[in-house]
Amino acid sequence: MATIDASFATTRPARGADWLGRAATFCYLAIAAGQLLFTAFILLFYYPSSLSGDFAAWNAKPLIKGFVPGDTAGNLFFAVHVLMAAVITLGGLVQLIPAIRGRWPAVHRWNGRLYLISALALALGGLWLTWGRGTWLNLTGAVGITLDALLILTFAALAWRAARARRFAEHRRWAIRLFVVASAVWFMRVGYMVWGLATGGAGIGKAMDGPFDLFLAFANSLLPLAVAELYLRAGAHGTPLARRSTAALLGLSGLIILAGSAGAWMMMWSPYI
Repeated sequence: MATIDASFATTRPARGADWLGRAATFCYLAIAAGQLLFTAFILLFYYPSSLSGDFAAWNAKPLIKGFVPGDTAGNLFFAVHVLMAAVITLGGLVQLIPAIRGRWPAVHRWNGRLYLISALALALGGLWLTWGRGTWLNLTGAVGITLDALLILTFAALAWRAARARRFAEHRRWAIRLFVVASAVWFMRVGYMVWGLATGGAGIGKAMDGPFDLFLAFANSLLPLAVAELYLRAGAHGTPLARRSTAALLGLSGLIILAGSAGAWMMMWSPYI
C-alpha cells in the first residue's frame, strides 16, 4: 500500500517510521503480486473472447450475469467493464510507485489522469450493471457495490481537486484511499479465498446471502480503507507505539493477501485459462 505516501517524512525519521515504511512496502508488494495475477486472468480469459466477439465464452466461468443472449447493450457494457478492469489495476499499481513519481513526473501525471478516468468509468459502469442490468443476487450485495462506487467517485474528485491545487501531500493521501476502494472487487476475491481456506467456507451462502457474504459486501472496501487510514494517521502524527503496531498490522495484512491471492489464482482464476 505504500511507500507511496511520504507526506509525513521528515529529515530525521521519527521513531518507528522505518518499521512502518518497510511494512508498507511489503504490503504494497503483496497487493501488487495479487493484482498482477488478477490482471493476468483478465487478459487471458476475458480479452480474447471479448475482442473476438465470443461473449458467450464468459459463461465458462460462474458469473452473476455474464453473457445474456439478446442483451446486446448489456453484453457490450460488461465487455468494456472487464476490459477496463485490467487498465485500472495496472494503472493503480504504477501510480503508487514513488520512483516513477519522482523521476518521471509526466508519466505519473498522465497515468494519474487515465487512472481517474478509468475509476470514474468503472464506478458508474458498476452502478449501471447493478441497478440497470440487475447484476446482483441479494440487496445487501447491491448496496455494498453502490457504497463502493460512491466512495470511488468521492475520492477521485478529492484527489483530482488536491492535485489541481498543487496540495501534493493531500493528493497522495486521497490517491491511496482511491486505490484501496477501487480495488474492492479484488479484495473481495482475496477475502473469500482466505476465509474459505481458514474455515472451509463457513457462513458463505449459495446465493451469496450467508453471514460472511453480507459482511464482505461492505468489508471488501471499508476494511482495507480502515487499514489505510491507520497507516496514514500513524505516519503523519502517530506515536512510536502506534507506528510499530500499524507496521505489524500491515505485515499481517500482507501475509493474508499473499495467501488469499495464491488461493484465488489456483481455485478462481487459473482453472479457466
